Amino acid sequence: MGQIVIKEVLTKKDRRVFIYLPEKVHKNEPEWLHPIYMDEWLLFDRDKNKSYKYADAILLLAYRENKPVGRIMGIINNRYNAIHNEQNGRFCFMECYDDSEVFHALITEVENWLRERGMKKIIGPLGFSDKDPQGFQVEGFEYPQFMTSANNSPYMPQYLEGEGYNKKIDLVNYLGKIPEQFPLVYEKVLSRMESMKEYRIIEFKSIKELKPYILEVLELMNETFAEIYGFVPLDDKEKMEFANRYLPVLDPKFIKLIQTNGTLVGFAIGMPDFSKGIRQARGRIFPFGIIRILIDSKRSRKLLMMLGGVKKEYRGKGLDVLMGVKILQSGIKHKMDTLDSHLVLEDNTKMRGEYERVGCKVVKKFRIYEKDL
Repeated sequence: MGQIVIKEVLTKKDRRVFIYLPEKVHKNEPEWLHPIYMDEWLLFDRDKNKSYKYADAILLLAYRENKPVGRIMGIINNRYNAIHNEQNGRFCFMECYDDSEVFHALITEVENWLRERGMKKIIGPLGFSDKDPQGFQVEGFEYPQFMTSANNSPYMPQYLEGEGYNKKIDLVNYLGKIPEQFPLVYEKVLSRMESMKEYRIIEFKSIKELKPYILEVLELMNETFAEIYGFVPLDDKEKMEFANRYLPVLDPKFIKLIQTNGTLVGFAIGMPDFSKGIRQARGRIFPFGIIRILIDSKRSRKLLMMLGGVKKEYRGKGLDVLMGVKILQSGIKHKMDTLDSHLVLEDNTKMRGEYERVGCKVVKKFRIYEKDL
């Protein structure tokens, strides 16, 4: 086989190769889930993605016999390192064919890039923040892939472990049926919370109703996610970018907020899983992909639980249960029958306990690795 050449992505043409390489790697896997390519173009654009303002990054492509055979991104999240007093680098968005030599060449190039910049450890897969796909999937390949998560082949974590990487932390994915009858403890919490005048739950019927709350929700996310591994607070410009990115695909029926004395203290966001529509559209929104995605969103019977948080001083009062039950009730009303937790950190015992309480089980596991440089 020919020599492996590693090339930095510097031009728009290179970036196109980088973005579309995964669908070539996975072309014989009919269940592989494309990313939404419109988002990918924004994510990897230094002029449009505000994350490049506080992070150093490099995009690399591997070529063998002039054919692109792998890709990787290296990141130094200076903001996160400053907050946590770390000298850690990251790798992410890694893809390659089943070729250990290409894998080794890519990961070694990023390791060297990080060493040259004074980093002491490499973590990954982990992007700019925990909002990017994180970890390599290590278990549950027999279950369908879902949005905004890693969709790697089983050989990828095996190759990484062969490079001397060890587990940093796992994230788990729960799946189960939406219960027709909620556990008694939930019924009691729901009854108690609804009888209290102190808290007001806010529900929505339209994006227009939701829009005035978006920035306040993202500010609360900054506050409540501060302790979550990998999270980086959004500044004002990033909040707007985040809102504009996700608002078109949110279904307001599955978003619940809680106020007390006019102050937002809790939020929970669910959404229909429209992975089938993304797959049918092959990740292309235009010209007709958006129609397939919207149709699948309306027909979906699976409810994805995406984000949620409660102000620290209001935790333990049942607000999370109240919002969760309200989302499930909306799911039942719209004939949904399956609940998907998305990703939950393995040490988030409270959240894991809630999913297990309603009969969900772990079906997938994703692993973030680390290695000393």
